[in-house]
Amino acid sequence: MIRHLLSGADLDADTATQILDTAAEMATVAGREVKKLPALRGRTVVNLFYEDSTRTRISFEAAAKRLSADVINFSAKGSSVTKGESLKDTALTLQAMGADAVVVRHPASGAPHRLANWVDGSVVNAGDGTHEHPTQALLDAYTMRARLGRLAGLHVAIVGDVLHSRVARSNVLLLSTLGAKVTLVGPPTLIPVDWAARAGAAPAVTDAGPAAGSHPGTDVCYDLDAVLPGVDVVMMLRVQRERMNDSYFPSAREYARRYGLDGPRMRRLPEHAIVMHPGPMNRGMEITPEVADSPRSTIVEQVANGVSVRMAVLYLLLGGNNR
Repeated sequence: MIRHLLSGADLDADTATQILDTAAEMATVAGREVKKLPALRGRTVVNLFYEDSTRTRISFEAAAKRLSADVINFSAKGSSVTKGESLKDTALTLQAMGADAVVVRHPASGAPHRLANWVDGSVVNAGDGTHEHPTQALLDAYTMRARLGRLAGLHVAIVGDVLHSRVARSNVLLLSTLGAKVTLVGPPTLIPVDWAARAGAAPAVTDAGPAAGSHPGTDVCYDLDAVLPGVDVVMMLRVQRERMNDSYFPSAREYARRYGLDGPRMRRLPEHAIVMHPGPMNRGMEITPEVADSPRSTIVEQVANGVSVRMAVLYLLLGGNNR
């Protein structure tokens, strides 16, 4: 097992499958009267969050506590960070306190990689800037496998604000490693230029057919309606307005018309296909309430599965290591 989980690229097929299989075992704990295992008793897990978060922070906290670890929640607000303390000095403080694992979310891409050089414990990337979010990709893969029975051979469409999405990047890496085909769909302004260029699709073209992507098994397409009939999974991404300084599309209404998943579009999916969203959702923009609350939606399941997957990650990094 790896020492840190910083990127989807850290996981080969065997390691990723081990995490998913372990998560399936951890999921049985949720059905018990006492939802606790003694696996990490005596270990300390620090949640180091420099960005606001609800699902991810609470999910990691619940995961660590269910494994009987001691949990320290650190928020940048109200800490010495507001007085100018650097990430390195914060890391050295955590090191002195004996943190066995640090779960970090940071607005700067690459921050978890730097942190891993400064602490002796394991570092888990809970989202860094617009870079990656590997445990979200793992819980997405777990959800797909639970619903559809497999990952190899699935066709997954990731739709929307790919440019700013760390979830999309980690999913492309992990799903490709596990044998799924990924198609990135969105307006040309929200598809990374290097991915579009390597796909042989000019970013200025608004309606291009699928083309070979920048990662094995990855395509790029600008037409959502053309993709829907042939996918097993459609993953809608939140439009991250807080990360946008420019106008990437004419209006919210126009975006919803071209790239929003509504009832008529959902009915164009194959009967077995599922709908996913990492949350939080902009209801009525990238996804309508009819779709979000439909039986095809796995959005609530993703939240529940996140605890099991993060339990598996913490257990394998800490309890499953001979360190």
